[in-house]
Amino acid sequence: MPVIGKKMTTKEDIENVLWKASDSFRGKIDSSRYKDYILSMLFVKYLSDVHKARIEELTEKYKGNETRIKRALSRESFVLDDESTFDYLYSKRNDNEIGQKINVALSHIEEKNSDKLKDVFRAIDFNSQVDFGEAKEKNAILRNLLDDFNGLDLRPERIKSNDIIGDAYEYMISKFASDAGKKGGEFFTPSQISELVSRLAEPLENDRIYDPTCGSGGLLLKAYKKVLNKKVAIYGQESNAQTRALCLMNMFLHGVEDANIWLGDTLANPKNIENDELMKFQVIVANPPFSLDKWDSGFLPESGLDENGKKAKMTASLDPHRRFDLGVPPSSKGDYAFILHMINSLDEENGRMAVVLPHGALFRGASEGKIRKSLLEYNLVDAVIGLPPNLFFGTSIPACIMIFKKNKNKKDVLFIDASGEDYFEKGKNQNTLREEDIKRIVEAYKQRKDIEKFSHVATMEEIKENDFNLNIPRYVDTFEEEEPVNIQEVKEEIAEIDKKLVEVRSKLQEYLKELGL
Repeated sequence: MPVIGKKMTTKEDIENVLWKASDSFRGKIDSSRYKDYILSMLFVKYLSDVHKARIEELTEKYKGNETRIKRALSRESFVLDDESTFDYLYSKRNDNEIGQKINVALSHIEEKNSDKLKDVFRAIDFNSQVDFGEAKEKNAILRNLLDDFNGLDLRPERIKSNDIIGDAYEYMISKFASDAGKKGGEFFTPSQISELVSRLAEPLENDRIYDPTCGSGGLLLKAYKKVLNKKVAIYGQESNAQTRALCLMNMFLHGVEDANIWLGDTLANPKNIENDELMKFQVIVANPPFSLDKWDSGFLPESGLDENGKKAKMTASLDPHRRFDLGVPPSSKGDYAFILHMINSLDEENGRMAVVLPHGALFRGASEGKIRKSLLEYNLVDAVIGLPPNLFFGTSIPACIMIFKKNKNKKDVLFIDASGEDYFEKGKNQNTLREEDIKRIVEAYKQRKDIEKFSHVATMEEIKENDFNLNIPRYVDTFEEEEPVNIQEVKEEIAEIDKKLVEVRSKLQEYLKELGL
């Protein structure tokens, strides 16, 4: 409970500390690296302050009885020893081995909370000579980092809302993603896109929610928050160890301590396995890497050659989970590989998924065209939504959202064209969706009817006539007719201009004559 009359810690306070900590690194380490150190230190500070507050409560409750306090602490949702706390690390900030001491503290946190935080700090090294340079420089940076966080009070009674720390954490991830440009898109989906996708997927109580390319977890958290009593199970997989660590910490800071976030290549090594089969989910949300090149490399021999010494090719038989029986996507375009993985991971009775894709997935031919045709014939495609340009970090590629459903009761597809200039806020480097824009799309999806120049419900016959091409302009006509030109008015305007030109030339000749020219 917040304490009345004492200074509360706000989201802005946390963001200010994070920006100040960033200043300690700028010019010394690239932001793509120092974000991991700063966000890890925020996480340690949070765990330490929650732990400290709990000790204070228990000390008062048990009147200082050490045995009872230790017994109660061992039953808490996470465990910290004295040398893993922020206060201990701060007291050692001038130690020549401070980098190693921080590493040891992080290792202890992992070991004592292995069921929730296993490997969360595995890719982070506060003693790295590569990142920090020589001992003197490294110690100065780490001392400044500890100083920056020391004044921040994250005890629960000083926090106005449970979401404040998590929201500040996500805000910083978004800023780092913006700095990183195209690379930033690999670990962060813009918040308004995550919000739209989660609303379209409509998570319900007791659902299993899954993101096969979860990045730092923003999409999963948006979906989680849509269920008010939070009675859902969260699952995700991420191929990058550092990004997975960001995701686990993000979950923890938002109060999701039981999320299952696996590490590995979702396509070649899916971890959503249950009873030797792909685990099924009621809701899947995803923003996979656009048109991932060489997505099939994890299925092929390391040499890249087949048994005849020729270049190895991906075949459906190489996948033990038979995800590519409808077709094998081209090696240079991984979009449908992810789609087929998700379709095969979708609950047969009530599965629904919303996935962000490049527009090419709607109309490219060859094997992708065959897969798209099969998905349509099996009545799995529910809606196609065109998004405004330039919404994502580091790429202006136009994107769309495809919604898939199992057990659809109607054989049609809803098309929405939300790419018009009136449907987003234009920014200097990046455009954004406003709340009104998100509402317009979601309402159109729920109403499922034709809206002039915005949405159209297409029958399967209509789609078949278009050779199963889902390019949105084929179904939603946004053409604006120009007003008819009144030729007579134009002729009169031209005549008037000619008349004025004659007058101007006459005046000019008079002036030249006066000047003797």
